[in-house]
Amino acid sequence: MRLLLVEDDDHVAAALSAVLARHGFDVTHARSGEEALQALVPEGAGFGVVLLDLGLPDQDGYEVCGKIRKRTTVPVIMVTARADVRSRIHGLNLGADDYVVKPYDTGELLARIHAVSRRTVQEDASGGGGTALRLGSVHIELPTRQVRVDGSIVQLTRKEFDLLALLAQRPGVVFRREQIISEVWRTSWEGTGRTLEVHVASLRAKLRMPALIETVRGVGYRLVEPAA
Repeated sequence: MRLLLVEDDDHVAAALSAVLARHGFDVTHARSGEEALQALVPEGAGFGVVLLDLGLPDQDGYEVCGKIRKRTTVPVIMVTARADVRSRIHGLNLGADDYVVKPYDTGELLARIHAVSRRTVQEDASGGGGTALRLGSVHIELPTRQVRVDGSIVQLTRKEFDLLALLAQRPGVVFRREQIISEVWRTSWEGTGRTLEVHVASLRAKLRMPALIETVRGVGYRLVEPAA
């Protein structure tokens, strides 16, 4: 997932960027509100989440959040030392999707990033984003749960379809193994890792497209959009 980190402190940004990179994120660092707004042109510029610090040098982070929300629907997580309830409510009313108070636990921040990303994927699948996904010769009908390759129906199990649909809603985005297990199997990673590997192998075979689902070593999987 591409992530925009808006933080004026280079030391904080460097440390956080390193952690996020280890978890499979492609991080772009913006040091000011204006730099962040430029990075989001056009139409969110492909970012999956914005981490927005409120103490910026050129303009208030709340103002930046409001401008972001007018331009794009990309999820915004405010990251700030302002812990009072009134500040949180103000941020959420401006369109922020979540609010994390410094100092924070890195594990909690990662969980919140994945949570807002997950909600966005579910909203795209349930409405507004269409009911079908087309990836080259692969056509996925979400309401009927049918998959066609070159016009021919491919018979998938329920979990195979759920796995394919999750990856296909964000081609190129790396989904962590733990995240996939949570979304598709609604359980924790323990004891389910082998099941995921088997389902990925089965999908590759049934679709006759081994390169469609790429293994990202040590992280998870991503769907590689076929060439037109």
